Amino acid sequence: MNSALVIGASGGIGGAIAHALRERGVEVTGLSRSADGLDLTDEASIEATLGRLAKPFDLVFVATGKLDGAGHSPEKAVSAVTPEALMDQFRVNAMGPMLLLKHALPLIPKDRPATFAVLSARVGSIGDNRIGGWHSYRAAKAALNQLIHGAAIELRRTRKQACAVCLHPGTVHTAFTAPYAGRHATVEPAEAAARLIAVIDGLTPEQSGRFLDYEGREIPW
Repeated sequence: MNSALVIGASGGIGGAIAHALRERGVEVTGLSRSADGLDLTDEASIEATLGRLAKPFDLVFVATGKLDGAGHSPEKAVSAVTPEALMDQFRVNAMGPMLLLKHALPLIPKDRPATFAVLSARVGSIGDNRIGGWHSYRAAKAALNQLIHGAAIELRRTRKQACAVCLHPGTVHTAFTAPYAGRHATVEPAEAAARLIAVIDGLTPEQSGRFLDYEGREIPW
């Protein structure tokens, strides 16, 4: 891997990914809302920001996302679901990454291996859902998984060496998760980044479209 684009580079995981890759000698381009004005809910913003990039990247890593919807904490009951939270979650956690892929396609090489990786979450697994709750966030991540899975099928037709995957990083100790981590064991961003990069290093085109955890194990849809 020689070049990488990290979207969400100002966040805990995105920043750690960018740092770890630079430590390996990878040329990293970082993008974020705070530094570049990139707005995942605005396609014109995505198109303009990515349109300024010319060279192809061996890795496009999307480390964006949010846990609260329209300022509301993840729901503990169906009675707490609101249209505003549902739409906000879908805009940021599903629509945003899909539009990033749409406009990143010209940056994904056709003549060599490349990876488009996006942060998902185990709670987006329908098959693994045993406790309910967090309805909007779960649904948005499940939608993201489906979008990337479908896009990977199309990607194989034009970029046979490319791999598009959804990755679950585990519970990472960041400002993003701090209010909700509770009793969950957490890892530091640097450790999470190292684990995710190890998974990416081992990917093959045959794994494109899959939903994997931080050890490369497949998660049920």
